Amino acid sequence: MRADLARALAGGFLAAEWTRPGLVDGGAVVLGRRVRWMPALTRQVLALYPRPPLDRPRELAAIISTRPAAAQAGRARPMAHPLAPVRMVSNPWRLVVLHDLAEVGSLLGLSQPELAWFSDPRHWSRTAQQVPLQHYRISSRTAPSGAIRVLEAPKRHLKAIQRQLLQEIVGRIPPHEATHGFRVGRSVGSYAAPHAGRAVVIRSDLEGFFASVTVGRVYGVLRTAGYPEPVAHCLAGLMTTVLPLSAWRKIPRPTDPVLLDAHWRLGRRLAAPHLPQGAPTSPALANLAAYRMDIRLDALALSWGGQYTRYADDIAMSGDRGWGPAADRILGIVAEIARTEGFRLNARKTGVLPQAGRQVLGGLVVNDRPHVSRAEVDVLRATLHNCIRHGPSTQNRQNRTAFEQYLQGRIAWVAQHDRDRGARLRTQFDAIDWTR
Repeated sequence: MRADLARALAGGFLAAEWTRPGLVDGGAVVLGRRVRWMPALTRQVLALYPRPPLDRPRELAAIISTRPAAAQAGRARPMAHPLAPVRMVSNPWRLVVLHDLAEVGSLLGLSQPELAWFSDPRHWSRTAQQVPLQHYRISSRTAPSGAIRVLEAPKRHLKAIQRQLLQEIVGRIPPHEATHGFRVGRSVGSYAAPHAGRAVVIRSDLEGFFASVTVGRVYGVLRTAGYPEPVAHCLAGLMTTVLPLSAWRKIPRPTDPVLLDAHWRLGRRLAAPHLPQGAPTSPALANLAAYRMDIRLDALALSWGGQYTRYADDIAMSGDRGWGPAADRILGIVAEIARTEGFRLNARKTGVLPQAGRQVLGGLVVNDRPHVSRAEVDVLRATLHNCIRHGPSTQNRQNRTAFEQYLQGRIAWVAQHDRDRGARLRTQFDAIDWTR
């Protein structure tokens, strides 16, 4: 069956009464006449859909084209293209109700042309060379590892749209319990705490975490939330992007040849619709897109009597002494689960940490309890001591523009995990003469 006929029949069926005579009448409207194969087709459709799939017109069209009776349509062409009514038929998390694109536009204060402009359904931004035609400001940073990070920050109007979607939709969908990043009431400490005092800790990292989340994954999250196909497509477009080819050509390559393969993979990910690193909705959506991976990794850890947590792209597992000999096997399973879920482990940041050595997760030592390493605290204490003796201007060797706030942040980091040490460091900080 022709694709345009299947789409027209889907619209005609959904606009008609959802009974066999009603669907036959709807098919007659589409074809402009009654045909012999229509009753059989409607019977086959009703067998699969006892109720009208008002949230899935595209799925219905695909199903119609594969039914046995559709083979009898031959070269039939649609004479009419009824507009399929779409509705939100489920809402498991009681999110804002959006039945169609008109309601999306009303929620966001956008006209339909503006909605299409921002959601970019045809991915025109990939070829946009003029900055005013691009919705994101592109920049890059060199990570401590030498890898290049590409930041895609939405411009003011789109950022406001995404913040509203985060507040009213994305932020209200619960992620997996093992997720600790970008969640209220969770922290690096809560991510690391379940692994304190364990005989073996396995640590890994997901390569290109945000860029690995495709628009299809985001669409799937929104469909699971109950939004109809057109609404889910539109919302997914508003929260994903495609990096313009002209922008990618300006991104520097890593100087370390070992990182070139990962950089090439990053370019491939950014060339397809993905979550932008810099959008307010991306952290929450990345957590939701990784939900099935979290379920599988959590089940894997539990099956071995261990624990699993994730903080953004950092993965941690831990267990008893039996995990030592089995660590390679567990890591292999973790890598395979991540691969089948659309992610890839970063081999350079993957390691097995026995309790005999220092076990570090998220910058915290977890051999007995989560805390900042003594070496890091000693360096900070020495810096504060020298600020008191010689003046803070002598210690700002990296020329930080907000050196005072920088030290306050480091003290707060220590205090969050060790109140007594933090108090002593704060006493030193208060004794600094900032006029020197």
